[in-house]
Amino acid sequence: MNQLKVVSINGQLVTDSRDVATMVDVQHKHLLADIRKYSEILHGREFGSEKFFIESTYLNTRNQIQPCYLLTRVGCDMVANKMTGEKGVLFTAAYVTRFEDMEKSLNAPKPLTEKEQLRASLRLSLETSEDVEVLKEDVAVLKDKVENQITLDYGEQRGLQKAVARKVYELEVHEQLRPKMFREIYREIKDRFGVASYKDVKRKDLQAAVNYVNAWIPRKVS
Repeated sequence: MNQLKVVSINGQLVTDSRDVATMVDVQHKHLLADIRKYSEILHGREFGSEKFFIESTYLNTRNQIQPCYLLTRVGCDMVANKMTGEKGVLFTAAYVTRFEDMEKSLNAPKPLTEKEQLRASLRLSLETSEDVEVLKEDVAVLKDKVENQITLDYGEQRGLQKAVARKVYELEVHEQLRPKMFREIYREIKDRFGVASYKDVKRKDLQAAVNYVNAWIPRKVS
């Protein structure tokens, strides 16, 4: 059998019906007749005959235009499925191998020229530089969020509560006055840090809030 030729036309891998006819040792006109029958059955159906067989032409030795077909891989599958015996087996092995070889050839990375390698290197350097700048911007945004937007988590809130409680009990005021002291110190924390609740104190201000509580002096102890 002759080597089957597979080419890429408009991004579609196909082989010529003349080559198929030669490979399987049948007259081209007979293969064309079979393909026309398949196309008639497929025409207008959801499959679409063009997915299997593409009408084409060629010039014969007399410079006359003659019909032929370009067979896709699934078109070869259909032709092969109608064949039996050694010819069918060898044809199947041939077209499967050739289509796979062609696909690998088209998908294989092409070696870069020296100029292309230089361009790629410069482009990579530029992209890396841009990525570093983007990373710096992301870090700056994150830092801003940490410093100016993120409030106390539950554990930090509990830490501030304990500092308040410790301060109130250090004052040694009468037990009946303690609720008033708690209200007063929490109110002053909100005023001092401009928040609606001590829970809204910014994380960056936690230590300042604790220091404020530790140094806090009530307006009236009694």
